Amino acid sequence: MTPAELAALHAVAMRIPRPWSATEFADLLTLPGVFLVTVPHGFALGRAVAGEAELLTLAVDPAHRRKGLGARALAAFEAEARARDAVEAHLEVAADNAAARALYARAGWAETGCRPRYYRVTEGGAVDAVLMHRHLGAG
Repeated sequence: MTPAELAALHAVAMRIPRPWSATEFADLLTLPGVFLVTVPHGFALGRAVAGEAELLTLAVDPAHRRKGLGARALAAFEAEARARDAVEAHLEVAADNAAARALYARAGWAETGCRPRYYRVTEGGAVDAVLMHRHLGAG
């Protein structure tokens, strides 16, 4: 997927955090350790450095949700992180994103903390970020 395609999908899939631009995706993809995995109608963007991975974002087109694509993208992220020698993984998710939190929990991710009022929303409020962790094991 091109940065423009990533941005277009992110724009329809995300409310919190705000969707990222094509320029932001292009810039991220040039950074050391950053990797992209794709599934039909979705993707996961991550980073793996020094034995740890971070899921930067995961997006699935809303018209194609509830078909296991999010789980496939997450599994692909985890596999690529392992291939890059990551043994631990981290992510953050909006506290009010029940579907994503359930997806991560089903995949073995555990909630480890909270960043109060981390995400700003257009209505002027803020939403907590839930921190999650998963042990990936040896690569």
